[in-house]
Amino acid sequence: MSVAARHYDCIVSPIITEKSSILSENNQVVFEVAHDATKPQIKDAVEQLFGVKVTAVNTLVVKGKTKRFRGTPGRRKDVKKAVVTLKDGDSIDIASGL
Repeated sequence: MSVAARHYDCIVSPIITEKSSILSENNQVVFEVAHDATKPQIKDAVEQLFGVKVTAVNTLVVKGKTKRFRGTPGRRKDVKKAVVTLKDGDSIDIASGL
């Protein structure tokens, strides 16, 4: 597996919400990442894919909710998020994509 493919496996997608937009003012970006991804792997992937310098990575696992879909109970999947803090002056434009 190539290095770039491993980075794309680590970072699943950016998370664009009101809260993540507020964090972007503090040089922070939120990504959905693979469940087995570690903080050093996430840091390396973001630095290589976007060409920025990462100062910190915080991760959290959001447990899936039980919701009803057409009357039958279902369960949303668990999601691992990474809040990546960038060096002052660096930024990632999520809207443009890769």
